[in-house]
Amino acid sequence: MPKTAIVGTTSWGTTLGIVLARRDVDVLLLARTDDEAEALESARVNERFVPGARFPDRLHVIADPASVAEGADLVMFVVPSRTLRDNSRRFGPFIDPASTVVSATKGLELATGMRMSQVLAEEIPHSVGAGICALSGPNLATEIAAGKPSSTVVASPNPDAAARVQSIFNSDVFRVYTNDDIIGVELCGALKNIVALGAGICDGLGVGDNAKAAFMTRGLAEITRLGMAVGAKPATFAGLAGMGDLIATCSSTLSRNHHVGEELAKGKSIADIRATMDNVAEGVDTTPPALELADRLGVEMPIAQGLHDVMFGGLSVPDAIAGLMGRAPKPE
Repeated sequence: MPKTAIVGTTSWGTTLGIVLARRDVDVLLLARTDDEAEALESARVNERFVPGARFPDRLHVIADPASVAEGADLVMFVVPSRTLRDNSRRFGPFIDPASTVVSATKGLELATGMRMSQVLAEEIPHSVGAGICALSGPNLATEIAAGKPSSTVVASPNPDAAARVQSIFNSDVFRVYTNDDIIGVELCGALKNIVALGAGICDGLGVGDNAKAAFMTRGLAEITRLGMAVGAKPATFAGLAGMGDLIATCSSTLSRNHHVGEELAKGKSIADIRATMDNVAEGVDTTPPALELADRLGVEMPIAQGLHDVMFGGLSVPDAIAGLMGRAPKPE
């Protein structure tokens, strides 16, 4: 079986390692420090991020990048978007040019607005020829670690690379589809988190299912407009990476972005909310670069703008809702 290297002991990174190791794939998980690696290897569980999910025998944790990368058929980056560039710079020199590189991070780089595969292409240029992939879909880590059935999408402009990742991951509980629209798949994964922030606000305020359904639908229309302006295929936003992930992230209490929205509905500041969280809610960091991209392309994103103003501009949640509801009527 192929060897897989995973950069990131995050909840999703650990979960993907568990999924593969359960299929008898050899997995090495890269920790940030020797102390972290030793603690995880000794405990054989990541209680901080994936409590209760025991490590299979084929999953091991070490902190040496060269050892993790050596002989890896598949290299996965599963770190917060704000740290991806630093991690790819640290790990990139050890990656074999023949390895297939996969981003499983959902976000846009805060400083540049780049998609994660674009960041990897800049920092690990020798991997471009092999076909960088993106993995995204309705994938709540807690459910997948528990062995509950799920589906995902692996996208790449190189169909052979996508098929290779599909063959490694696909199982009777984790169904994997391929897609050649890496722009759309990555934007779906990043932008749906913005909508999930608002869905959390809807639930936090108890505004009802009608309002939440309307918000999710208009949110999907908004992020699809931006995706099409960048060159994504509109059908991607109606698939697993788009609508599927949107439904899961907007509906589940396991969603970090939904949780942030619920806390915003209570009047808490984004700084105070973040201070209480171990995990990262990517929708917060994704909102500013998404709006900058939309502005450059002339795409209107009133939902994203309203959420931005609540999080960073001092706008109250009731005023943000009033602003959206008070917009001039128009055809759907």
